[in-house]
Parts: sequence; structure tokens; C-alpha cells
Amino acid sequence: MKAADRLARWAFDDLGLHRVRITHSVANPASCAVATKAGFPLEGTMRGALLHADGWHDEHLHARLRTDATP
Repeated sequence: MKAADRLARWAFDDLGLHRVRITHSVANPASCAVATKAGFPLEGTMRGALLHADGWHDEHLHARLRTDATP
């Protein structure tokens, strides 16, 4: 979680980005928890967006804006 937060802060402060996003397979609840705790709320599910060795998986999309409160 700390790494995701630091990366977001670097992207906003040093690169001047407005939006940073994280995506992960819906079959990975640990990644979902890390993204949420790092201040990246879940925005939705992208169906069939991620190809794994066992086939296509749905993918969660999380995003954080420069203007969002820091977690």
C-alpha cells in the first residue's frame, strides 16, 4: 500500500499527472484491497480485459486524482 501511495504522489508532484490508475484481475482480492487502501477507489469492471494463461479475466479499474484526499 505504501508503495502505491508513494508512486501516486510522485506521479502527481514530479510528473504533473492529473490521474493515475491501477488495474487488476477481479480474481485477485488482495490487489483490490491494496489499491483501495492506497486511495484508489474502485471505478468499475472491464469485462474480458486481461489475458492470463487460463484465458480472459475481467479486470477491476481503480483510479486516483490529484485532487483526491490523501489516504
